[in-house]
Amino acid sequence: MSIPQSGGGPVEDVVQLAEYLEAGCKPKEDWRIGTEHEKFAYCRDTHLPLPYDGERSIRAILEAMRDRQGWNGLYEAGRIIGLEKNGANVSLEPGGQLELSGAPLRSIHETCDEVNDHLKDVQAIADTVGVGFIGLGAAPIWTHEQMPMMPKGRYKLMTPYMETVGTHGTQMMYRTCTVQVNLDFGSEADMVQKMRVALALQPVATALFANSPFFEGRPTGFKSWRSRIWRDLDPARTGMLPFVFEDGFGFERWVDYVLDVPMYFVYRDGRYIDALGQSFRDFLEGRLPALPGEKPTLSDWADHLTTVFPEARLKRFIEMRGADGGPWRRLCALPAFWVGLMYDQTALDAAWDLVKHLDAETREGLRVAASVDALQGEANGVKLHDLAREAVAIADAGLKARAVPGVGGMVPDESHFLNALQESVESAKVPADELLEKYHGEWGGDLDRIYEEYSY
Repeated sequence: MSIPQSGGGPVEDVVQLAEYLEAGCKPKEDWRIGTEHEKFAYCRDTHLPLPYDGERSIRAILEAMRDRQGWNGLYEAGRIIGLEKNGANVSLEPGGQLELSGAPLRSIHETCDEVNDHLKDVQAIADTVGVGFIGLGAAPIWTHEQMPMMPKGRYKLMTPYMETVGTHGTQMMYRTCTVQVNLDFGSEADMVQKMRVALALQPVATALFANSPFFEGRPTGFKSWRSRIWRDLDPARTGMLPFVFEDGFGFERWVDYVLDVPMYFVYRDGRYIDALGQSFRDFLEGRLPALPGEKPTLSDWADHLTTVFPEARLKRFIEMRGADGGPWRRLCALPAFWVGLMYDQTALDAAWDLVKHLDAETREGLRVAASVDALQGEANGVKLHDLAREAVAIADAGLKARAVPGVGGMVPDESHFLNALQESVESAKVPADELLEKYHGEWGGDLDRIYEEYSY
């Protein structure tokens, strides 16, 4: 989850909120790729989640990265809760999931190098203290009671609130991991087209990256339990957002949506002030119960934008949020998929042509089907396997049209990063299918085998 925002003066008029988003518009030559991925940390001897404190702990990992690898520590109430270096951040999810929020980079070659360097650095430290990291969409065995809570005020506020607005909120916080990519837009019209394609094809990403068929030690009947969790978390701030496909959608309509999402907190002087369930509209009027008489700053607005969790999220860039965390090579495949679709206009137009006929019921049906059956899912006669085949082909063409070579020009473009997805399209199998085959086959139902075979 996001770290507190900083900077920005007072908000005098609601128009500033849309202008804040519009300021994200960039010329195409300045578009960048920001890849984020989360992974579970665990003790190699017990396979239990890593605590925050102790000789073998999340804190020890962060401090070692700070001291040995040149990261700058980020602190809350005197405790290290993240790292920063060269435009990238390492942060903690509520249950100790370690997240790399990558720097904005020009190519998938660069972002994949960043991912590879990070995983090697983390692995080098983890190996010295008997810690492992694994990339899955959901913790396969751990119960809620076994999970630690990271020492961040945001999570202390959110945990009890999540239990009042849905049935799966704390599962999302403590026992899921994702990989996502953040992409730029050039204008409001470009943002609108990209948001519509992003939401309509998010079920395809969920299907291709489905990697969480187990929970609390057994198969769930869902190939992406992480996606199932998101469907029953908090309807006020999640979902497929049908209004994005309506005439007139733009920055102002997004502001209206976010203003109606109940608040979590206000961040002041290093602490989180409880504003649970309160209204940002009241905040604009100086009537927020948590801070009577005070009006928000643009950093408060930036913080509030991070508390909506739809399948694609608009900030000063667009976040693609539908994929499970997964194996090393798929961490690069996710940005390749979306960059191929979004950063070449011919590909973007083709992607929109692929999905523009889908209605809201079908889009939601595909979201549900992806969580259950991955590429075998369908809704209203639309098959996810067919959509995936065409979407991956469009992405491949988009990457080849971008023609961004690797270092030294030995690799002519970025399309090879799609290899894992092309294999899935050809076989109709995704990581969850492989895991289930092993569980019911050579593992003989011994789910502990997942740690030895799938850790980074």
